[in-house]
Amino acid sequence: MTPPALLLVGHGTRDEAGATAFRSFVAGLDAAHPGLPVGGGFIELSPPPLADSVAALVGAGVRDFAAVPLVLVSAGHAKGDIPAALAREKQRHPGTSYAYGRPLGPHPGLLAVLERRVDEALAGVDRADATVLLVGRGSTDPDANSEVFKAARLLWEGRGYAGVETAFVSLAEPSVPAGLERCRLLGARTVVVLPYFLFSGVLPDRVREQAAVWAAGRGGVDVRCADVIGPAAELAELVMERYREAVEGDLRMNCDTCVYRIRMPGFEDRVGLPQQPHHHPDDPSHPHGGHGHHHAHTH
Repeated sequence: MTPPALLLVGHGTRDEAGATAFRSFVAGLDAAHPGLPVGGGFIELSPPPLADSVAALVGAGVRDFAAVPLVLVSAGHAKGDIPAALAREKQRHPGTSYAYGRPLGPHPGLLAVLERRVDEALAGVDRADATVLLVGRGSTDPDANSEVFKAARLLWEGRGYAGVETAFVSLAEPSVPAGLERCRLLGARTVVVLPYFLFSGVLPDRVREQAAVWAAGRGGVDVRCADVIGPAAELAELVMERYREAVEGDLRMNCDTCVYRIRMPGFEDRVGLPQQPHHHPDDPSHPHGGHGHHHAHTH
């Protein structure tokens, strides 16, 4: 009996290297798991569109899917856009079913990769003399932003860094320059700017650019930029863990701080709000005339 297909879903990027890294990662998982149908696609910006990947698997006889969002935090894409895209695929291919996995981080395996990326950037500098600035994408969802702070704290614990601070490259504060200034004011002399991203792309490049601009005007602070997580073995293992959770129905989703379930200060109007995923021009089934209402947010 053929198991449910593993369907990896990415947001998409205008950076060709980042899109290529995603496609290569999907191909590597496919090669590593013979007998398991594996596919992957983007909801916008990059080929292949999710619709094409699903169509190819359906054409090969797949009817059951376990979709894993290839995202680090549960923000709007994971909570609304990707579920809506899967709902459209279910309508497009009657008789198919979709189990939905949870986002990837923070997870001990990914924290181990982040630790390696910091060590690579330090190149022998003592950890006790280094402060790490973990930089997330940033979101208008406070729950998503808080997960980046959680990852930073978990990265700090037990690893011997002088400190781990947090910043965002878009949509949320503190910004990269503000985060670096905080590190300086706290006495940091060596700072490793650590992009909290899976693959290369426009935003990780922006993180490095902003760090370089800040460092150029600040003598006395050695600013080093680490690499993104990349297609590490731990990432592949984690994706398979999320796949198994989805197949077995053991999702263990944390909804304690979700603005769609509880009244967070400043976000009270979002409780129970129906999801309205934004327009994805690469999906021909999505109308161009605005957003329709989708199912209310559920985990």
